[in-house]
Amino acid sequence: MALRIDVLTLFPRMLDGVLAESILGKGIAAGHLAVGVHDLRNWTTDKHRTADDRPFGGGAGMVLKPEPVFAAIEQVQTPGCRRIYLTPDGQPFSTALAEELSRERHLVMLSGHYEGIDQRIRDRVIDQEISIGDYVLTNGTLAAAVVIDALARFIPGVLGEEKSLTHESFTRKLLDFPQYTRPAEFRGMSVPGVLLSGNHAEIEKWRLARQEEKTRLVRPDLLK
Repeated sequence: MALRIDVLTLFPRMLDGVLAESILGKGIAAGHLAVGVHDLRNWTTDKHRTADDRPFGGGAGMVLKPEPVFAAIEQVQTPGCRRIYLTPDGQPFSTALAEELSRERHLVMLSGHYEGIDQRIRDRVIDQEISIGDYVLTNGTLAAAVVIDALARFIPGVLGEEKSLTHESFTRKLLDFPQYTRPAEFRGMSVPGVLLSGNHAEIEKWRLARQEEKTRLVRPDLLK
């Protein structure tokens, strides 16, 4: 059964292009995963479709109200699904977590906005909180797009060449090696000779050396 993902957001159109283009769009079209995007305002009950309000205790910004979020999650969730909240103060997202999520049957992703969401939502109807980095976005819909794109690559059939998963950055705790294509000479710059040699053992050795070199320079924490 294909993985089902439901995204709850105040800005559903932000995902239109992401879900329709490139590898992710092809994977959805082929039925390898299904993504539903829902406007949280559909679960509001007043004529102004109010989904947020001022925070108790004062402070700047607005907070998503519990009523529409509870109603939305309770309607779209299924038994055993994983309910995720995208937030800067969540668990750091990683390749390992992307692969783990790809093996689920149903994910419900809640996109935070403004100053966040009512804490009672987090306490009662959220199973996991995920952050895609130590920075703040205008809203969590972009974070949901990142998580979906990353996990989709681990779903069988989404990538045309499954082998690419084993050679990319972070899968082996090393950053990627330099890539070159034709022409071999361009504006005085040459492709390293080893890549033109046809000696696959030497090519793999060269690539690994370049990966270790770049990882030590840019992300030494990965080597620990």
